[in-house]
Parts: sequence; C-alpha cells; structure tokens
Amino acid sequence: MERNWPQLHHDVVFGRAGGKIIWQPRIGCWYTDKQFDGTPLPAPYTGMSVLEVYRALDCSARLYDFNTCFRRIPHPDERHEERPLGGNRFEQTITTPAGVQKAIYRATPTSACRVNEKWEVSDPEELRVAAWRERHTTWAWDQERFDATQAAWGDLGAPTMFMPRMNVQSLYLEKMGIQEGIMAIYEYPEAVEEYFEALEVCHDRLIDIINACPIDIINFGENVHSSTLPPDLFERYHLPACQRRCERLHEAGKFVHSHWDGDCGPLLRYAQETGLDGIEAITPQPQGDVTLDQVKDALGDTMFLVDGLPAVYFDDTYDEQVLIDCTHRLIDLFAPRLVLGISDEISSTGDIERVRTVGEIVDRYNASCESAGDA
Repeated sequence: MERNWPQLHHDVVFGRAGGKIIWQPRIGCWYTDKQFDGTPLPAPYTGMSVLEVYRALDCSARLYDFNTCFRRIPHPDERHEERPLGGNRFEQTITTPAGVQKAIYRATPTSACRVNEKWEVSDPEELRVAAWRERHTTWAWDQERFDATQAAWGDLGAPTMFMPRMNVQSLYLEKMGIQEGIMAIYEYPEAVEEYFEALEVCHDRLIDIINACPIDIINFGENVHSSTLPPDLFERYHLPACQRRCERLHEAGKFVHSHWDGDCGPLLRYAQETGLDGIEAITPQPQGDVTLDQVKDALGDTMFLVDGLPAVYFDDTYDEQVLIDCTHRLIDLFAPRLVLGISDEISSTGDIERVRTVGEIVDRYNASCESAGDA
C-alpha cells in the first residue's frame, strides 16, 4: 500500500485526516535488546535495521531521533571528566565555577544503560551547582542534523521531539533518584525550588528554539507516575509548569502532549487543566491502574490519546484476540483523536507479527473513513 506517513501523522494530530487515525508503535526495546545481546532478529527481519523493520511492518514510527537537532550548550567553564573505578564502575566529575558534582555509574550485562550508584546530586550544595548549570545553559538548532535525520527517517512519520523533564520529574529521574528526591523536597525546599526555577529559565530558552524550528509535534518526556508524583506535588509544581510550557508552544502552533506511563489514576482528573493537546502512553489495565473508560472520561472529546494498547498484549501471555478486541475498543472510544500505539513499547519477548495485525485493523478502519467521505 502506498503510504505518506508524515502527511497522515500531521493530518491526524491537527484534525485534517477526515476521521482517520495512525498506527505508530514503538519497537525500540524489542530491537535494541536483541542487538545488545547478539540475538538475531526472527525471519523475515533478520539482518534488517530498525528503519527497515518499520518499513517491512508497514507502520509509522514516532521520530524522537529529531531530539538530536537541539544542541545543549553548557557554560564554557563547565568541565566533565570520567575515570574508570574498576569492576565496570565509572566516576563522573562535573566542575563549574559554582562547585563540583560527582556521580558513580555501573555498567550492566543486560543493557547498554548504566545504573546510578551515586547520583550527581546528593545534597543541597550539589543541587545548587545543578541549578547554576541550568541557568547558564543555552540551546542551538542544528539544521544539518535535521536534514540528515529527515533523509534517514522522514518517510516513516512527522518530525517529533521531546523536551527535558520538568521540576519534580527532573529531580527524581535525572539528578537524585526518587527516594532522595522526595526527601530533598521536604528537607531543603529552598534549594529544590531554586533548581526548579533554573530549569524554567533553561527550558524557556529551549522553547525559543523549538518555536522557531520546523518540528511542530512536541512531547514532554515526563514519565509521570502518580505513586511518586502524587496530587499535592502535581498541583504545586508540575501543573503550573506544564501550563506555562503549553501556552508558549501553542502560540507557535505546536501540537503538545506529555508522557504519562506509570500509574496515573489519581492524576487523570487534571488532564483538562494541563493545557496539553493529548497524553502519551497512559497504560490501561491489566498493566496499569486505569480502565479505557476512565481514560476516555478524563480526555473527553477534545484531547488525544497517544498509544493505548497495553504492551503485555503483544506477548503470548495473552491470546491475540485480546489484542484485537482492545484495538477495536480503542478506535471506538477515541477516534479520530487517536495516535494508536503501544503503552509504551513492545517488549523484547513480544511477538512482532502482532504489530502487523494491529496495522491491518487500522487500515480497514481508515478505508471505512474514506468510503464514508466518498458517499
């Protein structure tokens, strides 16, 4: 079938698709886990690149590779050094005029990602250094990188990017870890809020670049989870920052959505207040804590659901008919405000052919929209 995924992606999120939706699964975990441990891809995908697998599956990709087009530029006096400690452990030292941060990482045998043994922030002094770094960071647009990424991926979907995490989520997932981050919020709130204010300054500079660039589908890569970001912290910190971001990005005509991929039942009541156009990766039961009906009630008829299919339905733990039934249910509830995907990725043990099964259902639905339009 002849495809114009970039056009369809744009048309769906900006309301020009005549009722059609787009099927946009993420297969990165399935692909990179096999690549890391040397497991060949199953036939007929053996030896293919991830781009070739997407094309063979005849589906769109969510193109967050365009994040590399935004270059973070630290203060010229900021220095990073790394030295091995032995036993697959590494120490990173970040030196600035405001002080020093130290982090210790450990490599693991199951992933290319490193595990934090000592986060780069562990006390108020290191947090103030982190704030200094954010206040002195600028951003630049890399047109050459954009052109190269467009050439490689451009036929698979519209250019997309995700912004750095806001306040609480940044503290947890980038600087301190969850337990220490929670303690910091209550034990030294002044230093924490100084860091949050510095993030706002830094992210405002990034928004200036985003609003002037050709990428108009913007994600907040927050990984919101209500067990660690409960309603009181969400209202105090996350919600106001989200609203400010959305207001600025909407002035430039951007489509804005955020990534909520943990339990989020207690936070769904805020969905309409966020200013977001949609929410990505809300994980329904049996994997998450909400039903599809609860998600529909929260998003209403104005907000998009991005994703929606529980990742566990792509494993043979569940009969394929369960996945098929859920796909039809999502289309019935959310189309046309639906960018159908997996909440949030097919696992490394998933059956990749189920991706094709969902695509066939979406094709039939989209064909029915065309028939209705021609009638």
